[in-house]
Amino acid sequence: MRSLASWCLVLFAGSLLSVSAWADTGIINLGPEEIIKANGKEIVVPGYAAPSFADWNGDHRNDLIIGEGGGGAPGKIRVYLNVGTETDPCFAGFHYVQSDGQNLVFTPDGCMGCFPRVIDWYQNLKDDKYQSHGVDLLVGLADGTVRVYTDSRRGTVELEPGTTPWFNGGTTIKVGSSYSNTLDVGERATPILLDWNNDDELDIAAGGLDGGLHIYYNCGCGGYVPPRFQTSSIDGTFTQANGRDLLVPSGRSSPAVMDVDGDGKKDLLTGNTDGQILFYKNIGTDALPVFAGYTMVQSNGLPIDLAGTLRTRPSICYWTGAKDGYWDLLVGYGDGKIRLYRGIPKLGDLDADGTLDGDDLTILAKALDKQVPVGGSPADLNKDGVVDNLDLRLFADLWLAEHGGDKK
Repeated sequence: MRSLASWCLVLFAGSLLSVSAWADTGIINLGPEEIIKANGKEIVVPGYAAPSFADWNGDHRNDLIIGEGGGGAPGKIRVYLNVGTETDPCFAGFHYVQSDGQNLVFTPDGCMGCFPRVIDWYQNLKDDKYQSHGVDLLVGLADGTVRVYTDSRRGTVELEPGTTPWFNGGTTIKVGSSYSNTLDVGERATPILLDWNNDDELDIAAGGLDGGLHIYYNCGCGGYVPPRFQTSSIDGTFTQANGRDLLVPSGRSSPAVMDVDGDGKKDLLTGNTDGQILFYKNIGTDALPVFAGYTMVQSNGLPIDLAGTLRTRPSICYWTGAKDGYWDLLVGYGDGKIRLYRGIPKLGDLDADGTLDGDDLTILAKALDKQVPVGGSPADLNKDGVVDNLDLRLFADLWLAEHGGDKK
């Protein structure tokens, strides 16, 4: 029996568009800018915003966590709980993160209050002590240091979904032998926690005012968790791009790391002082990232270049959860607003699940020779106002480009 790809090839021989017309351009292009709202009004935090999107209270709906401050405002962390659904987030009021029963407050400096990221400091360790739900916080500070806050109840009670974390006073991250030094990127620390070198241990990658990306390797010294950095220097190891230390133009790097171009290797997105989002493609390996020069991430075909040079701080997320297969981008900025740029489904992926498959062909077949709505139809692949055999031919090209022809 022929595969669907082979069937399409036979049926639509002589397609009008070549496969090469849809080759990767190397440009990351996202949808139009949206400003996130709560209670029907645009969210505007004091000072400079540093957003992320994570399940704060264990109810399986991602929530909006925003670092604020700088520009004269103290550093605090807001939590907007998702009162909508996983696929359609909605926000009402907010509360400030608490530590020792009070608002967690950080000393600001210049353009920065604080840079929070929700993490699992114990990496889902499978023993009785850490099985209950709990979230931890990694927080970058204006002075270049990083602190970690863990839920003080983790392992002592069974936490129910909807439970708000309780944090103690936190711990400053130390590096070096016997933890003799304080992790310090200089100024404006923007840390994330990830397995940088694929050794199954969590490392820290942190941006800073210098524009570099500082890597602190988890040595595993003394145990699997929590992360330990006894072999790292104060300023870590600098990531490389084009054979030299990667330095983001205009400074104030703010990293988000993921395989954004689908080639199986972790890439880098970063904000900067100039209000841009830069994409650094990984030309090394997934376990040893090395980057080429940058390109500017686009929105609706134009580079994201926010006015005022007020420091972009990006965070990769899946805004609609399992609804589609495309990552989205949250961007904090110095005007206190939170911007969302959604991933654009590739041409032919009519159900937006990330893959061209039989479900997309079914959608296309059902739309065939029917009137196209005034607002258009995703099944009208060549945008000529009608769904016909030309769209089927184009779908065949797209299918073959993705699946590589007839595989027996």
